[in-house]
Amino acid sequence: MRLYNACVSARQTRQRILQPSWPRLPSQQSRPFHRDHKQVTPDFAFAFDIDGVLVRSANPIPHAASTLQFLQRNSIPFILLTNGGGKHESERVRDLTDRLSVPLDTSMFVQSHTPFAELVHGQDSLRHKCILVLGGDGGRCRDVAEMYGFTNVVIPGDIYAAHPEIWPFSRPFKDVYSTFARPLPKPINPESPEDSLKFDAVFVYNDPRDWGLDIQVLIDVLLSRQGIMGTYSSKNGDASLPNFGYLQDGQPPLYFSNPDLLWAAKYHLSRFGQGGFREALEGVWRAVTAHSGGNPELYKTVIGKPYKETYSFAEKRLLNHRATLVDSQAAPRLRKVYMVGDNPESDIRGANTYESPHGIEWVSLLTRTGVFKDRPGHKPTYEPKAIVDDVRAAVQYALKDSNWHNTLE
Repeated sequence: MRLYNACVSARQTRQRILQPSWPRLPSQQSRPFHRDHKQVTPDFAFAFDIDGVLVRSANPIPHAASTLQFLQRNSIPFILLTNGGGKHESERVRDLTDRLSVPLDTSMFVQSHTPFAELVHGQDSLRHKCILVLGGDGGRCRDVAEMYGFTNVVIPGDIYAAHPEIWPFSRPFKDVYSTFARPLPKPINPESPEDSLKFDAVFVYNDPRDWGLDIQVLIDVLLSRQGIMGTYSSKNGDASLPNFGYLQDGQPPLYFSNPDLLWAAKYHLSRFGQGGFREALEGVWRAVTAHSGGNPELYKTVIGKPYKETYSFAEKRLLNHRATLVDSQAAPRLRKVYMVGDNPESDIRGANTYESPHGIEWVSLLTRTGVFKDRPGHKPTYEPKAIVDDVRAAVQYALKDSNWHNTLE
């Protein structure tokens, strides 16, 4: 019963995060729209990926800044929708504003882990629960979680600093961990599990840096009894139970914020992202549970592009942002959103498959400036409406497609 209640709670919590209430919109039938070249208020908007579209590593991609400036001058709404993260939204916005010389704010910004902030609210709030947060540089993802409102956040570096024997191969990083590790809220004490460190949820906020330590800690939690570190569930491997007994003993829910296997970094070939870490974890999980004679599933929740829940969250944020730019009473309803991205597996797939509850059409545009490489005879795994050279060409395509009266200089 405890496990059932935990699963129900996790499902209800996920629904609360990822399917937020929608702002009331004018009826589509009450105000028919008419497009013409004199239209002043746009009936379209944009969602831009960041890495590989606006910047590559820390360097702005040519024409990115001037393109965003054009949209702002013409009051054409846009948001930034990225599977990146590891910093608080306010910090990332300041950084992009400086790099692109374009004024931005958090109301137009969605990172992979932004929806996790909703988990501090509501009946099933995790605000004061003990959570394990993985990923990012040093303790920065802990800082993000605390800025969201979580008050009891542990990272693997804390565990290593208190118990370096948990993963002896991280010894070369001991001095690094000592610069940001904090004391554990409770010890890891297998002799007294009731007084031992216990996790109520596990989050991967960003790409982990020390894969070995993080995978070891995660596997320990997933094999534990009720999320208590240092314990091992007696139900593991029990063929009479669902999933061969694995994850049937009150273990905490596991959340990933980003499914991307690859991303466009400074190196000329794409690099592994959080999706690569997840695949590595699942490989170890299969090996560890193989003796059960079955194929126990690793239960997890994955958000980020291309998943519907993330696009729903982003659409709500875009509608709210648009309402600050235009007169909602006089403006035409939002008809199209052009998703401009560099990754067919996330940006394009998500836009192609998303079905807006408001009847808004999401149009996918794929750039050549990031993950996707346009080689002869090679088609993207998910085909966009158009393949364009860069973000400037994507906006030019959208302006023409929407019969907008202004063009990029």
